[in-house]
Amino acid sequence: MKPSRRSDVPGFEVMSILAEIEKLRAAGRDIISLTAGEPGSGAPPAVNAAAAEVHGQNTVLNYSPSFGIAPLRQALAEHYSNWHDVDIPVERIAVTTGSSGAFVLSFLAAFDPGDRVALARPGYPAYRNILTSLGIEVVELDCGPEVRFQPTAEQLEAEVAANGPLKGLMVASPANPTGTMVSRQQLTELAQWCRSNEVQLISDEIYHGITFEQPGVSAAEVDEQAVIISSFSKYWGMPGWRLGWTVLPEYLVDPVARLAGNVALCPPHGSQIAAVKAFSAESMAFAEEQLADYAAARELVLNSLEELGWGNAAPADGAFYVYAHLGDHLKRHGDATSYAKALLHEAGVAVVPGSDFDPVNGHEWIRLSLAPGSDAVRGGLERIRLFHG
Repeated sequence: MKPSRRSDVPGFEVMSILAEIEKLRAAGRDIISLTAGEPGSGAPPAVNAAAAEVHGQNTVLNYSPSFGIAPLRQALAEHYSNWHDVDIPVERIAVTTGSSGAFVLSFLAAFDPGDRVALARPGYPAYRNILTSLGIEVVELDCGPEVRFQPTAEQLEAEVAANGPLKGLMVASPANPTGTMVSRQQLTELAQWCRSNEVQLISDEIYHGITFEQPGVSAAEVDEQAVIISSFSKYWGMPGWRLGWTVLPEYLVDPVARLAGNVALCPPHGSQIAAVKAFSAESMAFAEEQLADYAAARELVLNSLEELGWGNAAPADGAFYVYAHLGDHLKRHGDATSYAKALLHEAGVAVVPGSDFDPVNGHEWIRLSLAPGSDAVRGGLERIRLFHG
């Protein structure tokens, strides 16, 4: 017996690093982890209190509707009105088991095996791996510093001219690992190109709210045919609650509903009840306090780049990452994986090599997470300086 060919996708290296961190800590090592995008703050207190009330009252948690409970979907619709000044019918909003569930459902509904879907490289590896496992051809666009690590309409035109039509385009703004964002004009241009070429635009907006110079532009503001994917994991600090959502174009509502009822039945019921409180004034204020700390951590890193001897860094417009080239450190360590391993074992600081995000050029880059907060980042930077000598 053999496993399926579709299961032959790379693992996520950050998960291996987290396992190594656990071993080192169990052996008594003091490790500062600047790896995963896990906010150190946890959920807003009002959300935690709502969850405690749910369980304290022994609330019966059964299956919810496959698209989620009505109060949460309504709260999400109001959120888009407040943040983006768009009116989205509740019927087009589906609550999912994390953003991961939204990716799987939207990919299944929008694409057939053999379809070609474009995405930026570097980018979040799960896009590539989920699409590949579903038999969809991934078209990686080489998006380096010259295009601010984001895809352009010109790249899409060139790809189609060289290799044939596309069926989808995956965009992330702010992006993981780079933190770069697309402007309203660029997002509009991409959306117009997609409509003109019958390409489904999918916009990952999971890091909306975590921006430093200007707010993120939602694809809902420029194209009602876009698929939008987001989550409570980042801005609200709730990754373990496994709760995300997708905003769907009308033609995908029924297909996703039928798939959702079969694939996962429903998102976690208790998490949904508590998450309604994420949109309270108290919770939004809490999230903004965490944003201020991410901003402080970002400044610490950006102001240290020259001293650390790292090379160019991607413009960290949003999210909570700094993606930096290793510069002259490559001469000593050879590649980012060796650098990250030495940094972890010798200095007790964990970062992520860029090879997860870019299988072509990522061996020269590392990603440092700001999510643990400014105190952890400050301590990590001090150790990195000593490691560099």
